[in-house]
Amino acid sequence: MATDINKEILVEMVSQKIGQTKKDVEMIVDTVVDVITDALHEDRKVTIAGFGTFKVTHRNSREGINPQTKERITIPAVNTPKFTAGKRLKEAVRSQKTASSAPAETQGEAA
Repeated sequence: MATDINKEILVEMVSQKIGQTKKDVEMIVDTVVDVITDALHEDRKVTIAGFGTFKVTHRNSREGINPQTKERITIPAVNTPKFTAGKRLKEAVRSQKTASSAPAETQGEAA
């Protein structure tokens, strides 16, 4: 299984790919995250063509049940961030999943 990528690894990978220092790339990554966060805070949508769209969705308040006490509770309304993947990202993930699952299927058929 591949190793997950955190911010530190992302900064290192971008730094190597574009030939900039880690410090410069980290500042850029932090700035991009800040700009997206600020835009969502202002209820603005952020679209990165081919990658996806960040937006804020609103969930109305609703009735729920506390699973421990079975008591009815009111779950408050909340704004929440949402990400919708773009076409290029979806296609990249689909092709990766198909490619990685093909050998497993072949092994299963041989057994």
